[in-house]
Amino acid sequence: MPKSGVISGLINGILSIKPIYQLAKSRARNMMIQRAENMGIPWRDRVAQLKQHDWDSELATVENPNLQYPDYYLTSFHAYDHGNLSWDAALEVEFAAYAVHAKLWPESGIDGDRRLRDSYHQILQQSLSFSPQTILDIGCSVGMSSCALQDVYPQAQITGLDLSPYFLAVAQYRAREKNYNIQWHHALAEDTGLASNSFDMVSAFLMFHELPQQAARSIFQEAHRLLKPGGYFCLMDSNPRSPAYKNMPPYVFTLLKSTEPYLDQYFTLDLDQELTQAGFDAPTIVPSSPRHRTVIARRS
Repeated sequence: MPKSGVISGLINGILSIKPIYQLAKSRARNMMIQRAENMGIPWRDRVAQLKQHDWDSELATVENPNLQYPDYYLTSFHAYDHGNLSWDAALEVEFAAYAVHAKLWPESGIDGDRRLRDSYHQILQQSLSFSPQTILDIGCSVGMSSCALQDVYPQAQITGLDLSPYFLAVAQYRAREKNYNIQWHHALAEDTGLASNSFDMVSAFLMFHELPQQAARSIFQEAHRLLKPGGYFCLMDSNPRSPAYKNMPPYVFTLLKSTEPYLDQYFTLDLDQELTQAGFDAPTIVPSSPRHRTVIARRS
């Protein structure tokens, strides 16, 4: 945990007071937008341009209208009242990523997001025993992680899966601009409906910190089912053991928790134990940045 249980509990108590919670969310969001625009990212202008697109038509081509959303997903994420089920969230993800990752390394600036993704893929290429040809990107969001996988593995068939049809609509649009033939799948990561033993690699980039522990456990089991024998489950996410979190000022941590409702559950999840119980070999865990880790688990 980045903070003691006492401090974390105190912060949770403060955030349970709705006016304070709303203020913290608003403050966190405004700080992010201001940081992005100070770096030269025209956040508000670019979002205004994107809103001119016919997104409803795009949505109709990727959405599964019969999908039942789990309760844990119907909450506020990242200072959006409707969480990931909104156009505002979908149209702003890319710019938020640039802002959030700008200070991972002192000199990185706007290049921090690309550097984080590159670090993940460098670790994978050094660790995997073969080049995967079928890859499932779970929690693919607006496709930034899926497109990065396609760049690194140009011969692979990439499938991007997400629970938000809004995110998938933007992902489809972005991939079409790049002429990438990525398949998009609107489903739960813990119940994908995809065939068993059908992927060489299942990847999850910055998804697990947004999940309660039981959902995470179910996704580990589903990833094991989806992988071919010898395939790899790989994730990149926040590293609870990093000094960056352990030394984070309580005020900053409060703002962070106001936008991440399951952060405590993620920080107390024993990935080594849970992946082993799901049937994987003991995972390899490697730091990816001053705040992140890459986890690689092989299916025997």
